[in-house]
Amino acid sequence: MNSNKLKVSVLGLVALVGTSAIFPACKSLSNTQKGAGIGAVAGGTIGALIGKKAGNTAVGAIIGGAIGGTAGAYIGRNMDKQAKEIEQSVPGAEVIPAGEGIIVKFDSGLLFEFGKSSLSTAAKQNIDNLAASLNKYPNTDIMIIGHTDAVGTDAINNKLSLERSNAVKNYAVSKGVDLNRLKTSGRGENEPIASNDTDEGRTLNRRVEVVIVANEAMKAEAKAAAGN
Repeated sequence: MNSNKLKVSVLGLVALVGTSAIFPACKSLSNTQKGAGIGAVAGGTIGALIGKKAGNTAVGAIIGGAIGGTAGAYIGRNMDKQAKEIEQSVPGAEVIPAGEGIIVKFDSGLLFEFGKSSLSTAAKQNIDNLAASLNKYPNTDIMIIGHTDAVGTDAINNKLSLERSNAVKNYAVSKGVDLNRLKTSGRGENEPIASNDTDEGRTLNRRVEVVIVANEAMKAEAKAAAGN
């Protein structure tokens, strides 16, 4: 069993056990409600909700940055608002609400030509709009994660995925996003979300994930609002 399948199986099991009483209708929950419950289920709910839409690194960034409780609900409200705005302003992306964070996922084909890391004109428009949202909500940290399919060597895929994530970062910085908020990662073919045995699966695996989480300033604000 590969690591991605193991992640989904383990987190899904935790969710089934831990959320049957807490979250009887997961799909209807807002980020506010999900944020409040993260601590109770050790991140299982988030893993189950994301399923195989994103890789381990993105899921880990969301779970690792969550604080849960009433403060988590406060953060969730902020994330709900931003996620809705991104959905409306960045039509080329899939927006995945994830508790105290947001995953914005781009098919690499929308951003880059096959095997290349130079942003297309359409990609720049999408990132322009995403950068505007990131600038509007400055109390967040952002991780940009590049992924490839399994065609080619590990060395080539790891290099290409990192170059693509850095291309997105550099363009976002050129649009005013603070460099200190941004981190990049290139995961190559290591975190597939579909089978690499089909054209459709390989297309899904070629992607860039932008993970948005609360920074320390927002967490402090949330804790103060919650009376912690």
